[in-house]
Amino acid sequence: MEKYLPLTESVFYILLALRKPNHGYGIIQEVKDLTKGRINMGAGTLYGAIQTLEGKGWIQVFSEETDSRKKKEYVITEEGKAVFISETNRLSELLDHSKLMNK
Repeated sequence: MEKYLPLTESVFYILLALRKPNHGYGIIQEVKDLTKGRINMGAGTLYGAIQTLEGKGWIQVFSEETDSRKKKEYVITEEGKAVFISETNRLSELLDHSKLMNK
């Protein structure tokens, strides 16, 4: 898993937002909410990342509406969860080491 790390901040938050099924606009809103507006992801950035993450097998289509808009919901896969957990472990190690500055 380490070969996939570090994740970009956008990818980290997209994977987090897909811990439950979510569609594109929902992902954008959740990331914005989680970061208190610090990250305002554009549609182009999001859909480019979705395509990449789907190609890597880290996310998959959960459901797709059959109306004219064909809205898709995505969800994180087990492989995506493993990468996400590896990244959170890496970040936790960084935070632990940063505490050495206070000693």
